[in-house]
Amino acid sequence: MSDESPVAISGQCVLVTGGAGFIGSNIVEALVPENDVRVLDNLSSGARSNVPPSATFIEGDIRDDATLRDATEGIDIIFHQAGQINVERSFETPELTHEVNVAATVKLLECARRESARFVFASSAAVYGHPESIPLSESAPTEPTSPYGASKLAAEQYVRLYDDLYDLQAVSLRYFNVYGAGQVSGDYSAVISVFVDQALNGDPITVDGDGSQTRDFVHVRDVVRANLLAGAADDCDAVFNVGSGESHSILELAKIVRSVAGSESEIVHRRERTGDISDSEADLAAIRSQLGYEPTISIESGMEELITALG
Repeated sequence: MSDESPVAISGQCVLVTGGAGFIGSNIVEALVPENDVRVLDNLSSGARSNVPPSATFIEGDIRDDATLRDATEGIDIIFHQAGQINVERSFETPELTHEVNVAATVKLLECARRESARFVFASSAAVYGHPESIPLSESAPTEPTSPYGASKLAAEQYVRLYDDLYDLQAVSLRYFNVYGAGQVSGDYSAVISVFVDQALNGDPITVDGDGSQTRDFVHVRDVVRANLLAGAADDCDAVFNVGSGESHSILELAKIVRSVAGSESEIVHRRERTGDISDSEADLAAIRSQLGYEPTISIESGMEELITALG
């Protein structure tokens, strides 16, 4: 892992949708010192307190045409982080997931086209589905297994089309498993925040199945850097993986969390989740060569930072 270095975006009028949420608020924090930043969020999962006072906050729905027109007037860059990100809920509400993740993205792309603004879209490794092999390159088959994954893939196609057809600087970033301070734990939250809460509370750490399934865990600050690099780049590909380039098993993760937390929590196994993907790991060759992205935070140091912040 290399040292962190700042990415220069300055003097721009920037919109961050979902900017009161976990990843979005971290992007906002990185941008506000040198830019005029607007945040559009309906606060369904984000918090107003996450938005810095120097940013302009707009409470509203990304599906509303008038709200989008007002939020994007005179904008230079759009970081589109808002969406229905709950995979399990997408099975229950596929139509809503499509409206929020696909139709609203097209509305925002139209706004970007009107304003000649750069567009950076938060996609997901969920577009790959069950991988044939790892690490996963951007050219790997995309066969999503959930309405959430399908919605991200459909939105990606629109991003690519707008880049090709309308000469819009538009990029999709396929996030792998993002973690870091400020991530909210809950029934559908990322496994790291669940494990950390369990370890700090002395509760059993619950591992689905035998824990042999692997994931690529990437720190939120690395995700922020990828966004800023994409927002500043010219003439690059339309889609990039964003991960650490390493994979860890869920059982290994549970042991790392327990060790760093100094917890005596028992690791217990429960029934394997239906349709759970066995392995996932990002191939970072494209984003490294074209954007100069390099992950900077190892899983061990990231866990120490997170547990120190919460402990």
